[in-house]
Amino acid sequence: MTRILATLSLLLLTAPALAYIGPGSGIGLLGSLWVWLVGIVVVLLTILAWPLRWMLRRMRASRQDTPASDD
Repeated sequence: MTRILATLSLLLLTAPALAYIGPGSGIGLLGSLWVWLVGIVVVLLTILAWPLRWMLRRMRASRQDTPASDD
């Protein structure tokens, strides 16, 4: 019981830490967030563009397979 009271009193009576966090950590956070967002957008665009590229390849292949009619 005394351990619980001692722990609670230490937790409740502590002063907040007044520490300065410089702008460098915020810039680093924004930089890493930017990289993640750009990576996700690139992945989504690649996934969405794949069917279009596939259709274009099939259309080009079918166009090359058909003989040209010369009248």
